[in-house]
Amino acid sequence: MALENGLARTPPMGWMSWERFRCDVDCEADPRNCISEQLFFEMADRLAEDGWRELGYEYINIDDCWSAKQRDAAGQLAPDPKRFPSGIKALADYVHARGLKLGIYADLGVFTCGGYPGTMLEHVKQDAQTFAAWGVDMLKLDGCYSSTEEQEKGYPEMARALNATGRPIVYSCSWPAYQGGLPPKVNYTILAEICNLWRNYDDIQDSWTSVLSIVDWFFTNQDVLQPAAGPGHWNDPDMLIVGNFGLSYEQSRSQMALWTVMAAPLLMSTDLRTISPSAKEILQNRLMIQINQDPLGIQGRRIVKEKSHIEVFLRPLSQAASALVFFSRRTDMPFRYTTSLANLHFPEDAVYEVQDVYVGKIVGALKAADNFTVVINPSGVVMWYLRPVALPLQPWHVVRQQAPGKGFHPALL
Repeated sequence: MALENGLARTPPMGWMSWERFRCDVDCEADPRNCISEQLFFEMADRLAEDGWRELGYEYINIDDCWSAKQRDAAGQLAPDPKRFPSGIKALADYVHARGLKLGIYADLGVFTCGGYPGTMLEHVKQDAQTFAAWGVDMLKLDGCYSSTEEQEKGYPEMARALNATGRPIVYSCSWPAYQGGLPPKVNYTILAEICNLWRNYDDIQDSWTSVLSIVDWFFTNQDVLQPAAGPGHWNDPDMLIVGNFGLSYEQSRSQMALWTVMAAPLLMSTDLRTISPSAKEILQNRLMIQINQDPLGIQGRRIVKEKSHIEVFLRPLSQAASALVFFSRRTDMPFRYTTSLANLHFPEDAVYEVQDVYVGKIVGALKAADNFTVVINPSGVVMWYLRPVALPLQPWHVVRQQAPGKGFHPALL
């Protein structure tokens, strides 16, 4: 039984301040990049005006370091008066007026990770009500400076408190990341009942090494993690760093493709005011987003790991479609990788229409038995979207589904 607040039926999409802007609070020296209402007003404008919102990027999420150093006289959290002079309610109104949603950050401990006032157990109800009153649409609840016991009480407590406000608030939990991310310490059944998404592992940094360490951990542990994800409850490998400084063009395409195959939230953390056309093109790829947002919400898996340092990932999609990612960890030159769909466990006599997600080109009628070759650049990907055009007729492969006005559609079981 998942957390039935009806939210996050597909992985949340939007923008988040942390990876790019961190805890920069020096608005004297760095007014353009400090954590202030101005930064969020400007990013909201970019999401609304530069084609992001129409593609589904709708959350604009404040991370740590937004609040005053103390609670107010009534014990309420309050924003830093210098950096957020209009208050959070006004910021939420601004964001909502642009057809967007606002996210905010709190922490279950004495302090947030950045040393701002935390949300101790006795503050959970009050803070949930404060956020709801401000018009917040999403909460990330971090776990710095909190004990295992406090987390066990606090994370479910906040889920109840948010639901009790009557305002729909997507709930992101950092709980598993503080408990090593794996059973027996982490119970994914319970998590799916209280959180819409959860951070399982380390914070992402602006480097390829960081992206690879996340990919390694998620796919090494896919047997535990993959079944935990689905509509309303997602694994969160952390923000997209496409558009920043640490990734090459190929690596940026790889992060986007691998996050999509993981059914991960697409929360960008980059400067949308100055983003390059090539980074924007990766993040705004329509077919990529359609795959990420597939209504079945099945997380993909790594299905092949070759000695040649090529890996293949598969994500099943609705209407018997699939996404395949061919990923190269090589560091020498473009690699010609030859295989067949039958090799990748597709049904023997099926035929597929293949679309290259980045190039856009459509290859019709690829039979499962046909060998094909993809050329994969070092630290790059080739990503395919496959739609069945003819499916095998053995009864154990097929259930005939009546689609309205479309005649019969065979669908893979």
